[in-house]
Amino acid sequence: MGCSAYCFHCLFDHGTPVILVVSSKKVGFIFRLLQLCIILYVAVYVCWYKRAYQERESVISSVSTKVKGNILTNSSAFGTHVWDTSEYVIPPQGENSFFVLTNAIVTQGQTQGSCPEIPSEFTNCQSDSDCNEGLKEIRGNGVQTGQCVQYSETIKTCEVLSWCPLENDTVIPKPALLSAAEDFTVLIKNNIQYPKFNFRKRNILRHINSTYLKNCTFNHKTDPHCPVFRLGDIVTEAGEDFGVMALKGGIIGIFIDWSCDLDFNERFCVPKYSFRRLDNKNPENNVAPGYNFRYAKYYMNNENTETRTLIKAFGIRFDVIVFGMAGKFNIVPTIVNVGAALALLNLMKVICDWFMLNCLSDSEYYSKHKFQHLKPKDESETFSFTEQSSYGTP
Repeated sequence: MGCSAYCFHCLFDHGTPVILVVSSKKVGFIFRLLQLCIILYVAVYVCWYKRAYQERESVISSVSTKVKGNILTNSSAFGTHVWDTSEYVIPPQGENSFFVLTNAIVTQGQTQGSCPEIPSEFTNCQSDSDCNEGLKEIRGNGVQTGQCVQYSETIKTCEVLSWCPLENDTVIPKPALLSAAEDFTVLIKNNIQYPKFNFRKRNILRHINSTYLKNCTFNHKTDPHCPVFRLGDIVTEAGEDFGVMALKGGIIGIFIDWSCDLDFNERFCVPKYSFRRLDNKNPENNVAPGYNFRYAKYYMNNENTETRTLIKAFGIRFDVIVFGMAGKFNIVPTIVNVGAALALLNLMKVICDWFMLNCLSDSEYYSKHKFQHLKPKDESETFSFTEQSSYGTP
C-alpha cells in the first residue's frame, strides 16, 4: 500500500473506547485509591472547605466610634485637671480609627522670640563663629541668629528665632499621665452590606436593646456580641500591658470578621472580634518606638501677645479593620466544579491505563487487547471463511 493510499485509509478510521475488564489486584487497588482521593478532595476541600458551589462577594463596611470616660489628674503641667472626651480623643472623628491620649510632654507659655537652642552635636558652640545667621537646621527648632549664647552654666548653644521657651522632650513622664484611660469604653458602630445578595446588617444585633447596650461590656465568653469595649481589655486581648504601652503609645488593631454563609438564616451571620498590636515592637530595634504627635493650643496673654501651649501627645491609636466574605449557592459555579470533578475521574482512568501498560509484567499482553484494529464487516467475513477453509483442508 502506497503512502498516499495509507493516509487516505487513515483519514476515514475512527477510534472508539473498548471496555476491557482487567482482573489485577495492583491496578484495582490504584484505581480505587485514586477514586477515593478524588472523592475526598471534591467533598472535603472543594465543597466543605472552599464552598466552591457558592457565588462570593467581599464585604462593604462603614465604622463610627464613640469613646466615653473621665479622669482626674494632678500634675505639674496641668495641675488638678479633669479630662473628658473632647480633650483626650484627638481628633474627635477619625476614619475607621480613633486616638486616645495617654501621656504628654507639655511646654507652656511659648511666644515668638529668640532663645538658646536645645544642646546637640549640631547646635553646641563656643563662639559666634560657630553659628550661622539664617541657618535652618532640619533637626533644629528654629532659625539661627548667629549668636552663641549660654544655655546653662556649662553649655553654650546657638540662639534661634522660634517659639520660646523650646520644648525639651528627653524626659517622658512616668507613670503615664492618663494611665487610668484603660477604664474608658468605646462604642463601635459597624454597618456592613453585600450588595450582590441584597444583604445588610450591623453589629448592634436585633436582640440588643438600649438597656443592654448601656450596661454590657464585650467579653468573649459572656458578651461576645456587645459592641461596647473597655480599652484595657482590648490591649490585654492583644497581648500587651496597658500601663507600659501608655508611656510611649502604640497602634492596636480591632478586627471585625463578617465571613458569612448566606445559605443559612441571617441570624447566623454575626461579627467575630479579635485584637492585635500593629506597630513594630522589637526590643532589638527600638528606634522611634510608640506613637506620638504634637499639637498646640493658642491664646492671647495679658500683654496681648499670641501665646501657645505645645503638647507632645503620646497615646494609643485604635484602627478598626473590617473584613469578610459572603457566599451563596449559585448554579454556575456548581456546574463548573462538577465538571472539574468528572474530568478528574476521567484522568484517573488514564493514570491506571498508563500503569497497566508500562509498569506490569504482563503489559504486552494487556496492550495487545487494549488496542485492536477492526476491519470492515465484509472483509472480516471473507477472512474468517478463508481461515476456516484452510483449517478444513486435509
